Amino acid sequence: MVDLPEWPDDPARLARNPLREQIRRMLVEGLLSGRWQPGERIVERRVATEFNVSQAPVREALRELETLRLIESVPNKGARVRDFGVADMAEIYPVRAGLELVAAELAAPRLSADPRPLEREVEALRRATAAGDVEEQIKHSVEFHREIVRAAGNSVLSHTWESLGVEVWTRLSVRWLNMELHAKAADHAQITEAFRGADPDVGRMVREHVLNYVEAAVQTSGRTG
Repeated sequence: MVDLPEWPDDPARLARNPLREQIRRMLVEGLLSGRWQPGERIVERRVATEFNVSQAPVREALRELETLRLIESVPNKGARVRDFGVADMAEIYPVRAGLELVAAELAAPRLSADPRPLEREVEALRRATAAGDVEEQIKHSVEFHREIVRAAGNSVLSHTWESLGVEVWTRLSVRWLNMELHAKAADHAQITEAFRGADPDVGRMVREHVLNYVEAAVQTSGRTG
């Protein structure tokens, strides 16, 4: 059995982050590490005992993961890990792509004037790719897209995008589906250049880039199926 990351013993850190969020993060890491497999139950009482907390924040964290469609509640049986597959991506990524098309169009004036937030992520992505660090590739790929959403300056759009759990789903896709990470620095650099040059097609470019994740997953599934 793979252990979850150690429970933080720094009170200041707990003060900065709600207990529910701490537990949610630990549960996600458990999914990523393979501690809980698709179809396996996550027993609320056992998690609370292991983390030495009451069941209330564990229940709240599980509800958030259910909202992300990572787990499902089964009557009289509690929570279990969903059997995640390409079909889930086929539903999630077109929604994400549509949101990022709108975000890119709203963000275009701001990022045209100052593309540095995107440039920083592209450079970090180049370093991660050269080092073969998949976790860092995922992190900076997601941050690149988050910068676009942030630059749009629309709180409703930002909240909706964040509610998709983009980073979590990307990490799970790479682990559970063995998806080849579509996070090439060159792709993101091209989008950055489009913003810098005020390319009117930048929204379409971003949308197609996101949809390529689904295409990559389908191709990978076809090779491994």
